[in-house]
Amino acid sequence: MAEHPAASAATAGGPVGSIGLRDILRGRPDGGQRTRSSSNMIRVFISSTFTDMSAERKALREKAFPEVLAFCRRLGLVFEVVDLRWGIRSISSGDHETCEIFLQEIQICQRISAGPAFIALLGNRYGHRALPRLIPEKLFEVLLSSLSKNPEGTKQLSQWFLKDNNSVPPTYILQPIPAHFPHYSDLRSESGPERDKDVLSWRFTETQLLRHLRSAATDAEAAGDITAEQKQLFSTSVTEREFEQGLLKDVRDQSALLFVREIPRQRVRDGPKRLAKYMDLTADGLLDADAQGLLTSLKARLYATSQKILNLHCVELSKGSIDPKRKEHAQYLDSICEQFVSQMKARIGAVMESSVEERGRKVWGNIEEEKEEISDWVVAEVKQHVTTSTELCRGLHGREGLLGKLCLAMWESTNVPHAPLVVHGAAGMGKTALLCKLAEEMRGVLEGGALVVIRLLAARHPQRPEINHVLRSVCFQICLACGLALPSPLSANTHLELLRFFKNILADVSQQGNTMLIILDALDQLSDQHHAHKLYWLPTDLPPNIHLVVSMDTNSEVFANMRLKLVSLESFFEVERLSRDEGKQVMESDLLASQRTLTPEQSDTVLQSFDSSGCPLHLKLTLSAAKRWTSFTPLTHIHLGANTQEMMSQLLLMLEGKHGKELVGGALGYITLAREGLLESELHDVMSLDDDVITEVYRYSLPPTPSLIRLPPLLWARLRRDLEDQLEERWTGQVAYIAFNSRRLCEVVQARYLTSERKGRCLKILGEYFLGRWSGKLKPVALPGLSLLLSDRKVPPQPLWFAPGLVNVRKLQELPYHLLHAGLWDELRQEVIGSAEWLYCKSRVCGVSIVIQDLDQCSKYMDCIETRLIRDTLDLIKPSLDFQEGHMDMSLFYTELLARLCSLAKPFPSMIGRLCSQCEEWLLTCPEPILIPKCSFLQQPGGALQHTLTGLQGGVLCLDISVEAELLVAGSDDGVVAVWSLIDQQLIHSLMGHTGAILAIKVLMSSAHCLSLAADGSLRRWSLTNGKQLLCIQEAVPVDSTPSSAHLHLSKQLLFVYTSTQVKVWRLDGSDLLSSSCNDEGSLVLGVLEDSVVSLCDSGWVRIFQPVNQTQPVETRLANSQRCLTPVKSVTLPKREKVFLVSKEGFLYQISRSGKHTVAEFPLVPSLLSVTEEEKILIAGSDRTLSLFNISIDSVDRFLQLNHDDCVLSACVSSDCRLLASGAADQLIRIWSVTTGALLDCLHGSDAPVTSVCLHKGFVVSASTSATCINLWSLKYEERHKPTAHIPAGCAHIALSKDADQIFYVRQQSQTEVIVWNNLTGSLSDRHAVSAQVCCLEVAQHKRLLFCGLITGTVFIYPIDLPQETLCIPPPVSLSRVLCLAVSTKEKHIAVAYEDSVCLFEITTRDSFPTVEGPLQGFPLSLLHAPLSSMALLSDLQLLYGTSCGQVKLHDFSSGRSSDLEAHRSRVTCVTASNWGTHALVGSEDAVQRLWALNPLVLDHTIEYKGFFFEGVLSAAFSESDKFVFTGSQDRTVKVWDVPTGNLLYVQYVYSPVVRMATYRNGFVALSQQGSVIREVFRCPDHISPDWNPLRNVKAQYQVTSREKNQDGQQNSASDLQDFNPAQFNLNLMSMLKAKPSTSCLIL
Repeated sequence: MAEHPAASAATAGGPVGSIGLRDILRGRPDGGQRTRSSSNMIRVFISSTFTDMSAERKALREKAFPEVLAFCRRLGLVFEVVDLRWGIRSISSGDHETCEIFLQEIQICQRISAGPAFIALLGNRYGHRALPRLIPEKLFEVLLSSLSKNPEGTKQLSQWFLKDNNSVPPTYILQPIPAHFPHYSDLRSESGPERDKDVLSWRFTETQLLRHLRSAATDAEAAGDITAEQKQLFSTSVTEREFEQGLLKDVRDQSALLFVREIPRQRVRDGPKRLAKYMDLTADGLLDADAQGLLTSLKARLYATSQKILNLHCVELSKGSIDPKRKEHAQYLDSICEQFVSQMKARIGAVMESSVEERGRKVWGNIEEEKEEISDWVVAEVKQHVTTSTELCRGLHGREGLLGKLCLAMWESTNVPHAPLVVHGAAGMGKTALLCKLAEEMRGVLEGGALVVIRLLAARHPQRPEINHVLRSVCFQICLACGLALPSPLSANTHLELLRFFKNILADVSQQGNTMLIILDALDQLSDQHHAHKLYWLPTDLPPNIHLVVSMDTNSEVFANMRLKLVSLESFFEVERLSRDEGKQVMESDLLASQRTLTPEQSDTVLQSFDSSGCPLHLKLTLSAAKRWTSFTPLTHIHLGANTQEMMSQLLLMLEGKHGKELVGGALGYITLAREGLLESELHDVMSLDDDVITEVYRYSLPPTPSLIRLPPLLWARLRRDLEDQLEERWTGQVAYIAFNSRRLCEVVQARYLTSERKGRCLKILGEYFLGRWSGKLKPVALPGLSLLLSDRKVPPQPLWFAPGLVNVRKLQELPYHLLHAGLWDELRQEVIGSAEWLYCKSRVCGVSIVIQDLDQCSKYMDCIETRLIRDTLDLIKPSLDFQEGHMDMSLFYTELLARLCSLAKPFPSMIGRLCSQCEEWLLTCPEPILIPKCSFLQQPGGALQHTLTGLQGGVLCLDISVEAELLVAGSDDGVVAVWSLIDQQLIHSLMGHTGAILAIKVLMSSAHCLSLAADGSLRRWSLTNGKQLLCIQEAVPVDSTPSSAHLHLSKQLLFVYTSTQVKVWRLDGSDLLSSSCNDEGSLVLGVLEDSVVSLCDSGWVRIFQPVNQTQPVETRLANSQRCLTPVKSVTLPKREKVFLVSKEGFLYQISRSGKHTVAEFPLVPSLLSVTEEEKILIAGSDRTLSLFNISIDSVDRFLQLNHDDCVLSACVSSDCRLLASGAADQLIRIWSVTTGALLDCLHGSDAPVTSVCLHKGFVVSASTSATCINLWSLKYEERHKPTAHIPAGCAHIALSKDADQIFYVRQQSQTEVIVWNNLTGSLSDRHAVSAQVCCLEVAQHKRLLFCGLITGTVFIYPIDLPQETLCIPPPVSLSRVLCLAVSTKEKHIAVAYEDSVCLFEITTRDSFPTVEGPLQGFPLSLLHAPLSSMALLSDLQLLYGTSCGQVKLHDFSSGRSSDLEAHRSRVTCVTASNWGTHALVGSEDAVQRLWALNPLVLDHTIEYKGFFFEGVLSAAFSESDKFVFTGSQDRTVKVWDVPTGNLLYVQYVYSPVVRMATYRNGFVALSQQGSVIREVFRCPDHISPDWNPLRNVKAQYQVTSREKNQDGQQNSASDLQDFNPAQFNLNLMSMLKAKPSTSCLIL
């Protein structure tokens, strides 16, 4: 099995630039052996004699081990106890391998354990002195010669010890007991007498054999033929050998504990028989003086060498035994347990402290630990693959020809762009070993600076790696090795960004002149996340010096896709079967490395079996079996399978015969089913819970203690020894798992043991185990011959948290899969999907992508809407988590969940409702300042929006859909053409070559190609199969043409490109330009019908001509054109061979190809004109109206008029003419019934004007010229999870009522209308048309008045509760525009700021109707005075205002005096007065905001805040008590400030700038720029921890400068920097500006 890195050489240390790490990162194995990681495992072997220490072992198991386990778990350690003597009655076994197993287990413990590894318990019994199983040839022959005078002894030894010439050097092997006593291991009840007889016979025989060997050894030593050490081989007990291995060879004090029990005196009545369990007796029942002498000698050695670890106890036996019921014995056992626990804790603690100091140990599952450096995990992963690669290529023989071909192919393509190389072959043919050998060869061939990157993707089967993880680790390795900039967190965790970065970094390395080889083995083992098997991610054109070699199974889907992706067969290399000579070479090499050989007959048998397949894996399995053959193994006993599967079946049959079918099937089945492999302790536990395994184990004997039933550990140790060649240790998180080293064996185990019924039972046991269901509980079991037993299986508890901040990683990894597939769906919903704590923990520890994959798996099997909604919620949160590299606080995670799911809690109470309740309860008890959402204001999951297609950097100008291939092709204004698959919503190609905006896209009829026309004048043809450019025609259209003016048309043989003034024609393949013509001045191209161009002249003449055939053109004059004809829109109808032309004068002209035409009045002047595919319906959009017309032979008849709330920008009718989708400037997509005209649905969430819309198979595809993404909407979704509608994003002006039940806004596109939005119903409730452009809005909350300032100087006043009434403040004489409005706190007055003055008006009532009187006061503004940008009217008729230049002034209307306050460096954006008139906040576009005390007027705090992206305060509101002030900023955060101290209390990222705020209870309501209503309450504990850092979730820094106050509360002249929390800093100190910032939220 693979060795844990803790066993390797000492750490080289040093930064990434050090030699050792640089070697590792460049893929060199010599560097990979210089570093080591610390283990997170404590694994102890319990050594004692069999019977006399059973009471001590039992006490430790019941009392001490659980306490040490809990202690280790709190440190993030795995604690395992290996007590191979538990549960069995004797250590002697038929095959004599027990002693070797014990010693092997001690070595494993010493290798794995980070702390103590050996616990010695020694009493007054020396222990069993077993016959050695193996005796070297020379030693055995010396012993035989010494027995030459004892022919009976010689005969007996020769009978039991046979020479094995297959061992190198030859060895004599003790024969299994059943070879001579066949009933020895027969435990069946009917064989009882025969077995008892054979047992007695063996005991007698063993005694005789030992006597002969000891006698011979004594004589040989006396003669000087052997050493004393060789003589000890026949006298030493198994226990002393264990002590020698675990104590005397390992002199480290921290590695072992020793407990010795002495019996002070022996009473006369306590004869040998009574002390049989506690002392060594001879076969005739007498005290074994020889054994006692050896015991005394052993104790003397221990006392001399192990004083520091010695725990000595003197205990007097009671009736010849230890009785836990006796007080003194109970105290003795308690004392042992206390010593064990205290000393284990001390040693483990000391080791952990030293490992943290020396090696920077990472605590397994600690979410509060600092983030692991990227270089750390990259180096660990690279080392793992390089080390495995080095090991695998050692066994490779042959394949020189194929290796040569691969090397030659790379050498020939080094200096030119080229394709990847593909190695393929059948499973088991050695593709992995071949690529590992290729990596080794190329390291030697390439120059020293070359980089070799290798990833063995099948290395962690059955887990399939995700393509994102593979590419991310490859990119990080390349960056660190080549000194390039690492990808940003967003790029590293977003699939498309990662693909872009991967391709760019290949180009960067190539440009550096470095040579790089990337090897990706077993692409067919990738998970299909992001549809990796379709290979969209794989680059087909590699730059010079960059080589990519991949491998896959020939029979896999991946290989089929690769053949489609790469056209040339020269890139494919098949790994074929090995020849017999190559097989022989492999066999000889493998046997030599194992110090084994075979007889000629056996060798021939192996090679004959291999000849049938030629498969290296088959040969490997055959050799694994052959290494167990002795030279005297008869050929009749050898059974080899003809292929890999048969060999594996033979192996399993052999194991079943030796260990039992249930034991083998259970152990292998559980290893196969575990997602990450199993810890050995976990395997013991789950097998102990498996009643079928337990029933088989105790079929012929009762368990030692019926109240405690577990699998005896020795049974698994024996099985593992026989599976040594098939198992491997996998290290993850510095913890060792057991797993198979071949995925083929997994498949065979699945087929043989995991039937549907058994698999379900095993999965249930695993699920219940990781739930902790049977911890501390009694589980029933029915054993043969007994009634139902209730027994404790002694499995540990499985809490989610082992300690504060330390999670149960194994539970996170395994539980969801097992609950799902075991059908424990109620537990799955409760413990996993519906647990906010679980979702947070697993997102932090395993990554949110893994949680999303878990929920995807759940959705496949469970038809559960809530699961899909929760999954989509995490997908929405993922960018923030990725940006913070998963280190999001629980408070922020819960806030995000609540802010997205709040509105879905009532419709979905079972899981989403529970999640929201959990989040809210936790937030309400949070010991830190927190904002608690009271509505859903972040993007919700669910609704019609199913997918957002990304991959473009600019707005989408045009798109086309291939119905046959189900491809979506779109062109953007940055010149990129993107191709997506509509089947899996994956980006297939980014077609780059254009340097101007894409004007038109056309998918050809074959769906294999597409055409793109761009503003750079070029026309390009692309392959949609491999993304390559096939054709480029320059100057196809004039440069800088617009999308509406350039068109593509394809006839059967010709390709037309035309604008309003120019037509160019090519052959369909683009090979020849056949015609190029420019129309006369004043002539306009209307369209192309087949091969004919239709154009219109100024005079109303229509000219129809064929530019290629040069036939006589057809000319005709349009009716009514003599007077005036101004063309507006035209559309071609190819099937009808007509062009429709609409004129500004209100006429529709139908022009046929023959020149005939008709004219009819048309009711509108369209900005949008199109026809359906069948040309039966004409669609015309004008302003807010969309009209549909039936097309008849000579006329069109309007049958629907669909009214919208904003300008119609796009429309599309479904292929069956039943549905119509329309997109408008209000960012909504409306779905209409073509039959009835009914509005069927309104789709919210575009957040941009919808300029393109298509209907495709029940989906709506929408895009916008001002958005970089394309949305896919499903027309079939459940209304219950339809997201709440909100006002359009990016409104020009916004105001809101106190509780945000009504919102008033002015759209950016039309600023002469005030729209009233009812937030309770999520719909538009009223419109107020105004005579001029609106400049500002303000609301008097209590008096329910809306004030609207216009560019003309007029102020309209709308009573909110009387929407039909309107008041007006007339404009000033100067007709200056209104700049801003401010209502006083008590709403008695309103201030109106004009360009040249500010006036004060009184708000009053007359006859119970609101009125405005005034102006009461006013003051002029000089021409040099900067325009007012924001103001607040204070209750004492003082106006605090700021200007666009940053000036801040206070004007007293009563006295007419103005005073200047401290100015800002940029535009003042926010002036807000507190509710009680005690303070005011002034914020600006720069990083400064000031908090002023108003009575008297003094500056309390100057706050400087440096955000990660943007700066500037946009809005603010004080809490009801004025204790806190909330601010909304340009950096898309809401901040909470403490008014008395000026300290920052909390920062929350809300994904959009908050543009308006109002006080709401003990929090605020606000409006974001995206149009969402934010409603939150603020909870602040009375005492805030001094360690609280409000910036821990954002990348920002801030400083508060406050005035000092003397005891009387008067202002002092000095200002002081508040020492509040670690986030504060001095903006003037550049060194602190460069300090490492805190974790940051994502700016979307």
